[in-house]
Amino acid sequence: MVDASEAIGKARAAVTQRADLPGMSLMEHLEELRKRIVHSALYLAAGFFVAYIFHERLYSFVQAPLSKLGIKLNYTHPMDPLNLYLQVALIGGAILASPFILYQVWLFIAPGLYQKEKRFVVPFMSATVGLFLAGASFGYFFVLPGALKILILGFGGKFNPMVTIEEYTGFFLSIILGLGISFELPILIFFLAMFGIVSPRFLWKNIRYAILAVFLVAAIICPSPDPGTMCIYAVPMLGLYIVGIGVAWWVHPARRKAKEAKESS
Repeated sequence: MVDASEAIGKARAAVTQRADLPGMSLMEHLEELRKRIVHSALYLAAGFFVAYIFHERLYSFVQAPLSKLGIKLNYTHPMDPLNLYLQVALIGGAILASPFILYQVWLFIAPGLYQKEKRFVVPFMSATVGLFLAGASFGYFFVLPGALKILILGFGGKFNPMVTIEEYTGFFLSIILGLGISFELPILIFFLAMFGIVSPRFLWKNIRYAILAVFLVAAIICPSPDPGTMCIYAVPMLGLYIVGIGVAWWVHPARRKAKEAKESS
């Protein structure tokens, strides 16, 4: 309860400190939001069309972990192959367009930032894309093959697998997107700390709750019920939480003000 009150107080202080920033009316905010959404949709559409040109290669990429086990995908509806191609093209297009979409996000929040905070645009975009790709790669090269071996060759070793396109696509995306989004934890902490909502001390003090939350998330997105696979999910997220504490110390307003006061003296 005390920690929650402390966080709310810091958030109010952060809003008060930004009262001197140029203000925008509600209609101006809505118009700016509409503009950024339209631009992001256009970038996503362009990325989709580029990715669809290579949809067969993307399909081979998606099916490769299953092909290594000698299993081919099956389908039960005539639309399933087309839906698979559209889905992989959409995901591939979103990844291609992500730097441009993130830049639109930054342009939307930039008016609420001080000039010194705007210098974080390049680190923000690089880290966001890099962390997502790192999480997705970790899922594709390590977690997904291990999960398939455990579930198909382990638990299902005595049975004949008939994996459908729809079921495998959902399974594939849950792992790849789940880990990709989970690896964005330092970015979330970056913004919360930059606006003074959380502090390094607050994050370290509540690390035991963070560990519990991480294992709960790992249990939800983990495809296998065994503790070993769950730990494969949880350990990287815990490491990213520790990295996030360092990021919070770097961008927290109290630390930056102390540094500025020391330099001015």
